[in-house]
Amino acid sequence: MSLQNLILIFVAVAAIFLAMDSVYTVQQTERAILLRFGAVVDADVKPGLHFKMPIAEQIKKADARVLTLDAPAETYYTLEKKPLIVDSFVKWRVADVETFYTATSFDERRGERVLQERVNEGLRNQISRRDMHEVVSGERDQLMQELTSDLNAVMNTNAGIEVVDVRVKRIDLPPEVSSSVYERMNSERQIEARQYRAQGRELGLGIRADAERQTVVIQANAYRQSEELRGEGDAQSAAIYADAFNRDPDFYEFYRSINAYSNVFRDKGDLLVLDPSSDFFKYLKGAAGDS
Repeated sequence: MSLQNLILIFVAVAAIFLAMDSVYTVQQTERAILLRFGAVVDADVKPGLHFKMPIAEQIKKADARVLTLDAPAETYYTLEKKPLIVDSFVKWRVADVETFYTATSFDERRGERVLQERVNEGLRNQISRRDMHEVVSGERDQLMQELTSDLNAVMNTNAGIEVVDVRVKRIDLPPEVSSSVYERMNSERQIEARQYRAQGRELGLGIRADAERQTVVIQANAYRQSEELRGEGDAQSAAIYADAFNRDPDFYEFYRSINAYSNVFRDKGDLLVLDPSSDFFKYLKGAAGDS
């Protein structure tokens, strides 16, 4: 093969290489920046097919999707100087391509390291201003909102990163303090249970005392009403007897004497010693007064 042919082949290969190097594509899931001799020419290349100057210009790409940074668990101290082991994660994405390139050179791991440092600092500041109850349950949502807002402002300015959300997966106590905390919680629950039982007994005594009082009142009212009814009955009975006696006193006296005789002489074994001339035997005498 002659030298001329070798030169032609070399030129053809170089031309093909330069042609391939001048064409590039940006996907919808990517963010790209165009550099010319290291200087930024286009800070946010749109998705699609593009052309560039071979060798002189260079394209850099980064993932445009929402990424997840699963931060390792760290120990933070609350307002009462109590340690808490917090396991968190961050949702983030590239917002400002030029700032992100300047800060990280499109190195996602470098960006995650910077973001993780800021997350640790933010969690430390937020937790140190609250007690354990507020961190665990009381103001947990507010803590996450404030942390996300502050972290997003700092990272967007310094690294071109948008912090979408910050969440806590788990909050644990260190093993050396877990047992004492659980014992204290158990003691507090026992004290609370005893208070509820005492309140229940007090309420029960009050209910029983009120029921007994109502029972006494009801019985007294019933006895009073029965005595009133009995008195009214006795009065009506006496009035009836008096009316009957006034209509025929002789018959009434005779009727009462006959009933007395029946009651006295009911048992034949009884012995009664009386004067035969007494008024008790008045109706047992004859017309002449003989018995």
